[in-house]
Amino acid sequence: MNGDLKKFFNPRSVAVIGASRSKGSPGYTILENLLFNKRKGVFKGEIYPVNPKAQEIQGVKCYSSVLDIPSKIDLAVISTPAKIIPKLIGECGTKKIKHVIVVSGGFNEVGNQELTDKLKESIERNKVRLIGPNCLGVINLHKGLDTSFIPVFKKTLKGEKVTSAPRPKKGYMTLLSQSGAFGTAALDYLYSEKIGINVFVSYGNKLDVDEPTLLNYFLEDEDTHVILMYVESLERGRDFVETAKKVTLTKPVVVLKAGKSPGGSKAASSHTGALAGMPEIYAAVFKQTGVISATGMEDLFDKGKALLYQPPAEKDSVAILTNAGGPGVLAADAVELQNLKLTVFAEETMNKLYSLVGEGVIVPYASLHNPVDLSGSATIESYIEAMKVLLEAEEVGAIILFPLHHPPSIEQPETLALELSELINKYRKTVVACKIGGSRMSAIVEELLEKREIPVYPSPERGVKSLKGLVFYGEWLRKHNLLSTYLKKFWKLKEERQKVDG
Repeated sequence: MNGDLKKFFNPRSVAVIGASRSKGSPGYTILENLLFNKRKGVFKGEIYPVNPKAQEIQGVKCYSSVLDIPSKIDLAVISTPAKIIPKLIGECGTKKIKHVIVVSGGFNEVGNQELTDKLKESIERNKVRLIGPNCLGVINLHKGLDTSFIPVFKKTLKGEKVTSAPRPKKGYMTLLSQSGAFGTAALDYLYSEKIGINVFVSYGNKLDVDEPTLLNYFLEDEDTHVILMYVESLERGRDFVETAKKVTLTKPVVVLKAGKSPGGSKAASSHTGALAGMPEIYAAVFKQTGVISATGMEDLFDKGKALLYQPPAEKDSVAILTNAGGPGVLAADAVELQNLKLTVFAEETMNKLYSLVGEGVIVPYASLHNPVDLSGSATIESYIEAMKVLLEAEEVGAIILFPLHHPPSIEQPETLALELSELINKYRKTVVACKIGGSRMSAIVEELLEKREIPVYPSPERGVKSLKGLVFYGEWLRKHNLLSTYLKKFWKLKEERQKVDG
C-alpha cells in the first residue's frame, strides 16, 4: 500500500478514539498531551475526543463516534480494547480517515493471530494507512504533535502538577523505534543529554507502516538530516535493502539492532511477534547498504550527533591533540581498537610543529608526535596554532580534540572554545572532542563547542566510536562518488541550522 504519510506527522485535525476520563489511562494521556501542545500554541490542528459514554473530556466536547464529527479528520489515534478495533477502522474508512495510529496491544505480540488478520483485512478493505498496533505513536517536535501516552505531567504527594517526562528539544535527527519502551527511555535520555530531535515514531507490530515505508518518507523530509533506528526484526528484508541503499546515499542512517544474542533474539521474537533473525546477516546487510551500526543506546545517539554535527571523514587516519598525556594514550588505544589509523605525520607537518616550539608558542617539553600533547602549560595560542597545523595536514583525515582536560594555565576558556570552533568550521575537517572528568572550565568549553556543532564526548572511547561512524560513512559515499556532493549539502544545512539556533 503506497500513499502519502504526511498526515501522520503534520495533521490539521486529530480524533482520539477511546479518549478517557480515567486519569493515567492511555486514552486520557494522549488527549492531555495533544491539548497541552494545542493550548501552548505549538500544535495548530483541531482535536476531537471520541467516547460514546462521555459528553466532554478535559473541557472539550466529546463525540460518540468519528462518524458524528462534523469536520474532516486527517488522523485518528485509537486507544480501545483490541477486539473492537477492526470495526473502528471500518468507521474511519467510512469517514474517509486514511491515517490511523493504533496504540492498543493484544494482537500478534500476544499470539492473537486471528484478531491480527481481522485488523489487517480491515485496513486493506478500507484503504487506511496504519502505524501500530502495540505502539506509542508519533511525536513531531517541529509541529507540536504528540500522540503518545507518555505523560508529560504527574502530581506529587502534595498535589502539585510537575513535569514527569519532558520532551527533547527540537532538532534534526529522526528516531524510528520498533519498541515503545525503548522509545520512552530514549526520549528521556535525549532530554537529559540536551540532544534535539525532529520526529519520534514508535511503530510497534508494523502491520502496515514499517521500516522501508518510514525510510522512504523521511528521505524526503526536509527537517530530517540524520535517521536513527531501533530494530528488532525486518520482515521485508529485500525492500529494506533496496530502500536503505537509496537513503544512505543522501542521509546517514544509524541502526541499533537488538536481539544479537540467542537470548536477546528469543526475547525480541516474543516482544513483537516476529522473528529477530541472525545477527551476522544483519551486520552484513547494514555494511552492504551503507547503514551505520550502533552497539547500544548511548552509541546510537553518539553516532547520530557526530553525523549531524560533523562532515564524514575523507580518510581513516586520525590525529590527536591534547594537553595531557593520559587521555591521549587512551584515545590512541581506542583508535586502533576501532581499526582506524593513527596518523604518521609528514615531514612538513612535523617541521611546522617544531617551528611553533622555536617561536615559543609550544613549550619545549611538549610531545609533538601523534598524539600531540601540549602539556598542562598549553595556552590559547598553542592550542589554536597546533590545531591549525593538523587541520592543514593532508595526511590527517580526522582529529580528536581534548579541550582542557585538567585545569591548565588558560584563564579564558570561553575564548579558547570560540576560537577553536571558528577555526574548525573554517577548515571543514572532521573533528570530535573528548573529555575526562568535569572541571568547570572544561564544562564551559564543552557547552560552547556543542552549541557550534562540534560534538563533545565524556570519554575517548565514546568519541572514537562515534568517529568510526563518520569514517564509515565517508567511505560509503566515496565508494559511490558522492562525497563532494554530500559535503556541499552538509555545510549548507549546517549553516542554516546555525542561523536558526543563533
